[in-house]
Amino acid sequence: MTTLSLERPRDGAPVAAAAPGKPSLAGLDRAGLIAAMAAVGVPERERRMRADQMHHWLYVRGARSFDTITNVSKHLRAALAEHYTLERPEVVAEQVSADGTRKWLMRMPPAGPHDRGAEIETVYIPEETRGTLCVSSQVGCTLTCTFCHTGTQKLVRNLTTAEIAAQLLVARDRLGDWPGATPPEGAIVPRDGGRFVSNVVMMGMGEPLYNYDNVVAALRLMSDPDGLCLSRRRITLSTSGVVPMIGPLGEELSPALAISLHATRDELRDTLVPLNKKYPIAELLEACRNYAGLSNARRITFEYVMLKGVNDSLEDARRLVRLLKGIPAKINLIPFNPWPGTQYECSDWQQIEAFSEVVFRAGYASPIRTPRGRDILAACGQLKSESQKMRARDRLAAEAEAMKKLAVEAFYIHGADEA
Repeated sequence: MTTLSLERPRDGAPVAAAAPGKPSLAGLDRAGLIAAMAAVGVPERERRMRADQMHHWLYVRGARSFDTITNVSKHLRAALAEHYTLERPEVVAEQVSADGTRKWLMRMPPAGPHDRGAEIETVYIPEETRGTLCVSSQVGCTLTCTFCHTGTQKLVRNLTTAEIAAQLLVARDRLGDWPGATPPEGAIVPRDGGRFVSNVVMMGMGEPLYNYDNVVAALRLMSDPDGLCLSRRRITLSTSGVVPMIGPLGEELSPALAISLHATRDELRDTLVPLNKKYPIAELLEACRNYAGLSNARRITFEYVMLKGVNDSLEDARRLVRLLKGIPAKINLIPFNPWPGTQYECSDWQQIEAFSEVVFRAGYASPIRTPRGRDILAACGQLKSESQKMRARDRLAAEAEAMKKLAVEAFYIHGADEA
């Protein structure tokens, strides 16, 4: 059974755009916090220390109010509160899947008086030994992959470093994943006593390598050992194949790398992943072979969505094995997650298993990904669709209400005279 919780007006009326307010410190890195201290008049010799204190309260303790910061003077707290907040992105809606997966529709603060506030979706996938947060890097997407519903959404803009990092703050807020906090009813608690969010995957809305600087800065913030403290070995970045940025990513940060491959022939991948026309398979795989730190202990994951009658033949499996020869790799087979209006179907389970067997016998791990959150459109390739539906429902409800008012007015103006 799916639980749906919407933080919207119950009558279906559209949500009014929030007025731009004071900027938030939540999601800023140390450089940003130092700049904020300078802006409120903190002497230069104290700025780094005060920024470090704020960094600790934000990212270790999860502070949401300046009043809780006890090792800073009342004067400084008042100055900060006058110019800034500690607010996170607004959670417009939360959906909880039957399997425990949670999807949050988040609205970023408006950038100006005519900005309603960009909306993105973030997904939390709980397991007994870990919790994975699927983070978005862009509002919409520019890649138009034909099997992916997110790809049907036009790119609105890149998310800032703070907006990317704040998704982790929101998740920890909602899950009670801060010291001394209480987890929500029904939350799956890791058996090892670790954090609810132990892993981050940049697999949400958008292409992370088209927002390179902000993504890398956000991942540095998430992995700061004196702050959010995620292990870099537990951070995965998924790309559709922006070849020129794969090398710099490995040299600068070297997170676990996942490649959205999905085809073994250029002519098919040109259709499924149009970016392939710019960076074909051979160039993509060469960049993978040269990825920094690549070894049998740090393999690249190749994601392969299983589309019935399109890319799921045993010859495709054998060709995949030949393509990946010499690359320490794991192949993630993803049963296609349907969405309204799609032209594709998921491969039959028997065919997926036969495909996996070919890959496995060639010496590659080939797990079949268990679909999570399908009932709330939170599975791979489904993000953003439900938020669009909600906006459409809001619009239709508002139009219906307006028509109802017009009908009432018409009755009093004309109907009463006729009666």
